[in-house]
Amino acid sequence: MQLYWHTSAQSYAKLQTVPENRVYVSPDRVDAFVLDFVAFSNGKILSDERHALGVEIGRPNDNFRRARIASDFGDVVAMVTDRHLPFPYGHEITGYEVASLSDTLEKARTAGAKLLVEPYLVDGRRQIR
Repeated sequence: MQLYWHTSAQSYAKLQTVPENRVYVSPDRVDAFVLDFVAFSNGKILSDERHALGVEIGRPNDNFRRARIASDFGDVVAMVTDRHLPFPYGHEITGYEVASLSDTLEKARTAGAKLLVEPYLVDGRRQIR
């Protein structure tokens, strides 16, 4: 997350969807991170799943802890891991919701993109890494 200081008011069109920042947090720091981020951002904990399916972190045979937070700074998904994750997992990224994931992926493939991870359904959402 980056915070900027502007000397004049910015004028941007409102985003149609809220960006989602995916961050990886160690088990010994996650509680402090969640509490501090919620306090700082005036956010709200949407869920704190202690046995989320490992498919989200590239370890389909494991479970992990996942906390979802909503705030005016964007949504945050804190993934609690030991940081031993297969490529391309383990890198903090920002995700964006699209109207049609299938259409977006088709456009990407047409433009020459190679998909590293196929879409999957988790927590009621169809998503990709």
